[in-house]
Amino acid sequence: MTPTHRPPVQVIPVEGIGEVRPGDDLAAMLEPAMRRLELRDHDVVVVTSKIVSKAEGRLVSDADRQSAVAAETVRIVARRGDLVIAETAHGFVCANAGVDASNVDAGSLALLPDDPDGTARYLRTQLSSRLGLVHLGVVITDTFGRAWRTGVVNVAIGCDGLPPLVDLRGRSDDRGRGLEATEVALADEVAGASGLVIAKDAHVPAAIVRGIDRLGGQDAPASTLVRPATEDLFRASPLQALHDRRTVRAFGSGDVPAEAIEEAILAACTAPAPHHTRPWRFSVLISDAARRRYLAAMEAAWRADLETDGIAAEVIDRRIARSNDVLVSAPVLIVPWLSLEGSHSYVDDDRAASERDMFVLSGGAAIQNLLVGLSAQGIAGCWISSSIFCREEARHALGMSEEWLALGTVACGPMPPGHTPDPRPPLDLGAHVDRR
Repeated sequence: MTPTHRPPVQVIPVEGIGEVRPGDDLAAMLEPAMRRLELRDHDVVVVTSKIVSKAEGRLVSDADRQSAVAAETVRIVARRGDLVIAETAHGFVCANAGVDASNVDAGSLALLPDDPDGTARYLRTQLSSRLGLVHLGVVITDTFGRAWRTGVVNVAIGCDGLPPLVDLRGRSDDRGRGLEATEVALADEVAGASGLVIAKDAHVPAAIVRGIDRLGGQDAPASTLVRPATEDLFRASPLQALHDRRTVRAFGSGDVPAEAIEEAILAACTAPAPHHTRPWRFSVLISDAARRRYLAAMEAAWRADLETDGIAAEVIDRRIARSNDVLVSAPVLIVPWLSLEGSHSYVDDDRAASERDMFVLSGGAAIQNLLVGLSAQGIAGCWISSSIFCREEARHALGMSEEWLALGTVACGPMPPGHTPDPRPPLDLGAHVDRR
């Protein structure tokens, strides 16, 4: 194939802008430098988020660092000591939710701009009008760390007049083979290139990137670069996934993917178990017939027990209805079972009871792993213990042999729309930890 000759890319530092203060007009401050550097059509003006935050007054007191990070955080992805990797309202995942003390006055912290795409659009409109240009691009950048890589790089958090993402799928490589998965984060590449001249330690907060081939992509905001939660394979760190798990008693519409259930059950089967056993099974109830048979058997047994206890009929109906609100509405029911077949026999009651406790604890660990495995994949889950009280009926309804003990039911389904878990209340470790 004949090689395609592309023009060289130039990255030009923009100096002499001066200190930016809250309320300053960035377009007016950038204009003299843009004229001096002879800004052209098809150039991309790259501006750091820090000067945008200063101009827009996104500054808070350094004394409120923790509260500032908390206020900017919509979801914690991971934490270690004082470092928090958090998702912001924009969808960005970054250290301390983008709250930063560099290049601001002592005692202050900068927050990320509220609407970096909107700021990019404003700067493009203003600079194009002031300089008589038509085809101008603007990128707002911030420095992000990267999983599995040391060091920070500039990435695009705002964009206008430039395709942030260029889809090359369906084109051919230089050998004529079809490209099947290649999408180029063009705005991030421009941002990364600007980092070669934008210097935190030399007051160079902007650059011009010249000679970019836009590859036929469509203009769009930088928010296009934020990966949807449904495609995020690294949604939370393992430790954070434990903290994020909640009991969710309502479900969204749709099905639970079979592979998500299988992954959660594989996680459940990593639980510790005595005597090198794997003493669990999991009945996954998807069909209406299996669900109705199982729930009817449990309801009849529970109602009979409550009537024996002398509970009023209306109270019984209310309790059963409350349980059914969850179990009937869940798209999938998973029944965990425990077998004691691998347990050791003892003649004295104490050791026999302890042996049984070991297996029951293993079953509890498996259920916790199952719930965390569902939650980590964005699946709502709720453990309901009722089948523990009617094990014979549960076995009969689902055709299980006598060795299997039901350990309740995990109801699961898609997260309800707009679900945001409430923060857990502060925990007093002193009430739960005894150090000796």
